[in-house]
Amino acid sequence: ALPFPGLKASLQRLQLEYVDVVFANRPDNNTPMEEIVRAMTHVINQGMAMYWGTSRWSAMEIMEAYSVARQFNMIPPVCEQAEYHLFQREKVEVQLPELYHKIGVGAMTWSPLACGIISGKYGNGVPESSRASLKCYQWLKEKIISEEGRKQQGKLKDLSPIAERLGCTLPQLAVAWCLRNEGVSSVLLGSSNPEQLIENLGAIQVLPKMTSHIVNEIDNILGNKPYSKKDYRS
Repeated sequence: ALPFPGLKASLQRLQLEYVDVVFANRPDNNTPMEEIVRAMTHVINQGMAMYWGTSRWSAMEIMEAYSVARQFNMIPPVCEQAEYHLFQREKVEVQLPELYHKIGVGAMTWSPLACGIISGKYGNGVPESSRASLKCYQWLKEKIISEEGRKQQGKLKDLSPIAERLGCTLPQLAVAWCLRNEGVSSVLLGSSNPEQLIENLGAIQVLPKMTSHIVNEIDNILGNKPYSKKDYRS
């Protein structure tokens, strides 16, 4: 199905004539790729968006969309919206750079605080007022109290001295760490209140302090830096 009614309604709510980028969120396995690319091309040709991108698509699916666009003289996607934070790195640091060099697809990332896991609020369990305490976020609570979740909280405690040394909070360090990646064009922030948003925006002040020494220090604590085939060859 073409995305026009939903997009038109969004534009009306935003009080805009067009958006810069419209995203196809998650691949639809029941719809042929040609139909998806054709619909997005039509949206752009109708002046409702300048570009289109993908969200939560695999590298193979993005390549397929690009190939279809080139084959039928349509418009290919320009960026992928991917989850990226201290504990999830493979896709943005290995797969997307390869796509960028091949077809020019950029990276826009989301969840820099991993649904609040990196905020520091879960260091001593799950507070009653937190998102993980809600019934609909039972999966998040289970993730936090799991063995892997406890290990992650331990690593965050080890990162705290670095944040203190840089004069920032742990969330600010985490957002700045995402921004320091040259392959990331923008980081999408989520916040429960204005104070959280203002705190997260403070990451911009921390970014110039993210030297290679600091990044290596963080990598040593995390112990999860992914390596591409190119790294193994060299």
